Amino acid sequence: MTFFVILGSFILGLIGYLLIIYAGNYVIDDKKLVMNSASRLVDQDGNLITKLYYENRDLVSIQDIPDYVQNAFIAIEDTRFYKHHGIDLQAISRALYKDILAGGKVEGGSTITQQLAKNVFLTNEKTFLRKTKELIIAINLEEKYSKKELLEMYLNQIYFGHGAYGIQSASKLYFNKNVNELTIEEGALLAAIPKAPTKYSPINNIEKSKERRDLVINLMEDKGYLKPEEAVRLVGKTVSLNVQEFVKEPALLTYIDMVFDEAKARYSLSNEELMRGGYTITVPLNVNLQKTAYEMFQDPNNFPGIDESAEGAFVLLDNDTGGVLASIGGRNYVRKGTNRVNIKRQPGSTLKPLAVYGPALEEHEFEPYSLLVDKKVSYGDYEPSNYHDTYKGKISMYDAVLESTNAPAVWILDKLGIPTVKNYLKKTGISIPDQGLSIALGGLKEGISPIDMAKAYRAFAREGNVIEPHIISKIVDRNNNVIGQASTNEINAFSKQTAWYMTRMLEGVVKKGTGKAGEYLGALAGKTGTTNMPNAEKGIKDAWFVGYTPSVVGAIWMGYDQTDDRHYLKTGSAAPTRLFKEILEKSNIEKMMSFTSPKGVRELEPPIRLVEITDLTADLSFKPLGLFTVTLNWTPGSDERIEYRIYEEQPKGLKYIASVIGKGRFEIENINVFSIPSYCVIPYNSQTEQEGIESSLVKPTFFSNR
Repeated sequence: MTFFVILGSFILGLIGYLLIIYAGNYVIDDKKLVMNSASRLVDQDGNLITKLYYENRDLVSIQDIPDYVQNAFIAIEDTRFYKHHGIDLQAISRALYKDILAGGKVEGGSTITQQLAKNVFLTNEKTFLRKTKELIIAINLEEKYSKKELLEMYLNQIYFGHGAYGIQSASKLYFNKNVNELTIEEGALLAAIPKAPTKYSPINNIEKSKERRDLVINLMEDKGYLKPEEAVRLVGKTVSLNVQEFVKEPALLTYIDMVFDEAKARYSLSNEELMRGGYTITVPLNVNLQKTAYEMFQDPNNFPGIDESAEGAFVLLDNDTGGVLASIGGRNYVRKGTNRVNIKRQPGSTLKPLAVYGPALEEHEFEPYSLLVDKKVSYGDYEPSNYHDTYKGKISMYDAVLESTNAPAVWILDKLGIPTVKNYLKKTGISIPDQGLSIALGGLKEGISPIDMAKAYRAFAREGNVIEPHIISKIVDRNNNVIGQASTNEINAFSKQTAWYMTRMLEGVVKKGTGKAGEYLGALAGKTGTTNMPNAEKGIKDAWFVGYTPSVVGAIWMGYDQTDDRHYLKTGSAAPTRLFKEILEKSNIEKMMSFTSPKGVRELEPPIRLVEITDLTADLSFKPLGLFTVTLNWTPGSDERIEYRIYEEQPKGLKYIASVIGKGRFEIENINVFSIPSYCVIPYNSQTEQEGIESSLVKPTFFSNR
């Protein structure tokens, strides 16, 4: 009889066990064991910038967790971890006994495996059904995974307070070190926290934290993990922290959103996957530059709006790689907000180098000192005008760029043809639907975004080549597999010669032209742009500066999201130009004092500036061999390249005699003293082939009034 009772019990137990195993296949969803892991944004040197996560967790292998750290958790949470099969009947019995004696719940009997089951698969509701599921899951987990695997999952899963999930993140938070660098007492302190993270956090309550840490150390000694003398020494140590709490940095918001956008667009990674997949994302971000730009965008004095709600955008790229070094999507940018770096605006005169002067040089129709028509001309219904409505008749391309005159730009575009110009724009990455001559002045239907302007100007900075800007240099998954890398492909838009000529002319804009506002002590080339409010005599709609140094290229825009008679800028491009320079000056961007010309290009000499001669004198003297000689003297300009043409007055007008270069003296020999003519000097510019202002006529005398 006894035999049958034993056999029946055995069969029922076996059936029950098989039922538990069978039920476990339905209760356990292995996908839930794939824990959310923080993705890391790192700079080019591998330094952590920030994390992206739902749960701040960095997964770590059990091999990287020291044995004494593992033992600390086992000692305080589950002393029989390596002996039971998911359920510790001894611990449950002991807990029930103590609960009965105390008249309430005072001790838990859950194993590490049960805690893992509860935390991963179940809710915190206290019901008989939930507890039953917990037991079923725990037994099945023990069947499927080794003890080391279960302990690894547990230590990666538990919460340590202050947003830190898993032991690696906790180690970084409290001690600023990796888990494999933890000391015994530090491991014991971490083991003390999960029971009540708020109560036992050493940040919140260092005394309570030490008390429980010491309890862990004593339990480790009691279970044979430590020698008595070790325990005594460790308990005597104070709690020493090196807290590295993660602080969300508002200066990074635009950049982080652009990381999310690019990961989705180029690498098909959703925002959710990026925040839980444990990726390492290398970005070209310059944190110092980003913070500097952000701080300056907070200052309303930098934005000349009619009120303090004027907006702006700023982006800076690495010339070599096209990597985005900094991006500010707005003065008060909020996560997933309007990123003005990508919003199209009217570019104004910043488009002239790309749509007019670059193509004109590339087509070999004009040179930098070619003379352009600077007159008010009607092109059908379109009649562009210069600022202040003043015109010179003719102006060199160099000066047209320097002064940002409108009439010559439209005149060149009309000569080149709109299809030709649009083809060059397309090479730089700019596609526009416009078909009118207003393209020359940046008057477009849709406009161009700051990042596209920066991308296009990179052609001038890098020998005529354009590269696609990128936020992500490289992205690898948690197993160190490379998911993707930024492209290094370049597209040629202009020749090296054109790019170099444009660089020299745009340097002039910054030094002496419309871009001279503000101060930057390094080499800088760029162009300003301003668009007026429609149908309004006063008020600015868009203000721009797009520029580059030998190492970086960027754009800054100012204006209002919606411009009207109560929302407009009071001044134009001087404000963004000044701010662009100040950001560069105050950041840690390497400052270079000059641009380096590409091999094989012709240098562009600085413009010759003619002087007006107001002190011409003419002395008559006798020389034995030259008989009577006229000596002309005047004060020459500082530019020794100026040619001075000497003319003699004749009944039919002036007759060219000779010329000298860079001097203020000329002699005319063998003069007939009975018919002495008058003379004048006219400066001449060999670059533009233009003469300057004629000096006064002077008649030689033996007694000069110098």
